[in-house]
Amino acid sequence: FGTNPTVLTVHSKEELTTEELLSCGSTQLLMSSSSSTLGSVRSALWQFGRNAALSAAEYVTPVLSESQFVEKGVITPEEFVAAGDLLVLRCPTWQWMAGDPAKARSFLPPTKQFLITRNVPCQRRAHALGAGADDEMIFADLGDGDGGEEEWVATHTSREPQADEEVPDMMRLEEATAHLAVSGQPLASSAASSSHHAELELEADGLIEADDPSAAGGDHIVRTRTYDLSITYDKYYQCARVWLYGYDESRQPLTQEHVLEDISADHALKTVTLESHPHITHGAGLHASLHPCKHAAVMHKLYSELQRSGRECRPDQYLFLFLKFISSVIPTIEYDYTISVDGL
Repeated sequence: FGTNPTVLTVHSKEELTTEELLSCGSTQLLMSSSSSTLGSVRSALWQFGRNAALSAAEYVTPVLSESQFVEKGVITPEEFVAAGDLLVLRCPTWQWMAGDPAKARSFLPPTKQFLITRNVPCQRRAHALGAGADDEMIFADLGDGDGGEEEWVATHTSREPQADEEVPDMMRLEEATAHLAVSGQPLASSAASSSHHAELELEADGLIEADDPSAAGGDHIVRTRTYDLSITYDKYYQCARVWLYGYDESRQPLTQEHVLEDISADHALKTVTLESHPHITHGAGLHASLHPCKHAAVMHKLYSELQRSGRECRPDQYLFLFLKFISSVIPTIEYDYTISVDGL
């Protein structure tokens, strides 16, 4: 933002000062598009103002020093580090990162500023999980002729059946390899030669396909979207926060629209924002972030459910419980949270 007050000019010749949009400085924007573009600019300015306000609030918020995980679902920085250590120990795909030293938080160890796991596959879009679930067909069963009629429901009727790949006949395989059975203890070179001869016969009969070294890494590799997931500690909300940075099948960064395809419809465009990563600067770009305003309440509810079932969840298990909760938001991103929490 500059220092001189300016005016936002639009096609309808409305004039709105920046003070009316956001009391945080001034700018000059010339727009000749529809009112929807104006709405997006207002939204961007609103997010900028909100993020600036939250940054200021985080700066003045004192660091939580006493554990309130049981009472409120929030954790201290020390508990976050302990939970991160357990996550790294049990799930080696996760690792601690120091990040940009200029953005290091003093209440966290210099080498343990945030957690990250890279190249997490995402093979399906979130909306595909429920595809066909509502496709039902009712069938009538006439029964055994006693006049009674029952009905049953077939689900996912729109799904096309997929034929299994053709499997070679085992009897033909046995016949083709019968001559390999030899008595005594043959030399290794003789055994290798017989095995190679048998493979040639199987290839000639069309039972197996010849290996083509030049075909390695070709069509047999399933290319898919991947994500870098990171977890930071949010001082203001006193909880963990997830950040996403996605790549397409060609390792090009995903657009916002594509990222939202991998987030459940209940959360996309509601709790997901595009923001700068708090610990990464060089070549980072904007990350999709799940806003943590409700994280503590959800974590407290999950912990209460465990308690009612007679089970306990220690603060150092926080991230396993947290990642299970996040999996409902990004159900098709296959990150590692393999350690189970009792009752969930």
